[in-house]
Amino acid sequence: MRLVIATGNAGKLKELRELLPAPAFEVLPQSQFTTVSVEETGLSFVENAILKARHAAAASGLPAIADDSGLEVDALDGAPGIYSARYAGEGASDEDNLRKLLGALDGKSPAERTARYQCALAFMRSSHDPSPLICQASWEGRITTAPRGTGGFGYDPIFELADRAVTVAELPAAEKNLLSHRGKALRGLVAQLRESYRS
Repeated sequence: MRLVIATGNAGKLKELRELLPAPAFEVLPQSQFTTVSVEETGLSFVENAILKARHAAAASGLPAIADDSGLEVDALDGAPGIYSARYAGEGASDEDNLRKLLGALDGKSPAERTARYQCALAFMRSSHDPSPLICQASWEGRITTAPRGTGGFGYDPIFELADRAVTVAELPAAEKNLLSHRGKALRGLVAQLRESYRS
């Protein structure tokens, strides 16, 4: 199946390509069809994923998968949440976002630094699809006091796993894909796709 991935984030595109099994799926980037991004006006990860998938399907004429994901920190009432990529402002770098988050948690004890990654994936057969396939998953952890590791992207250097003292940025890519919120959501979505398109 040829499909387009609705993201301009190189890290997400790389992970999704690794997680979608070839040759069953031929994955094309949205940038092959348009450089225009849709405005993320949804109030939830699911709403934003649907907006992005609909936009990519309209631009490409192909089925589209969109991911909307982010980090929820309990001590910050779920922030940065759907604003994770622009937590420090529009055009903020990963480093800007990390700095702002660590500053917001300054003085918090380890017990107060609980957090989770959330991922919502939407698959739309066309831009007019009235019943997109949706899969959601989360990944529990805690926020460290300083970045560790060089892998991954986004908040990975400060997101420590709930069950061991290692950040996501310290994990090999294959292990991250196995454990992550995005990996779990995508495996669920692939299972739904195989069921839907079974001949």
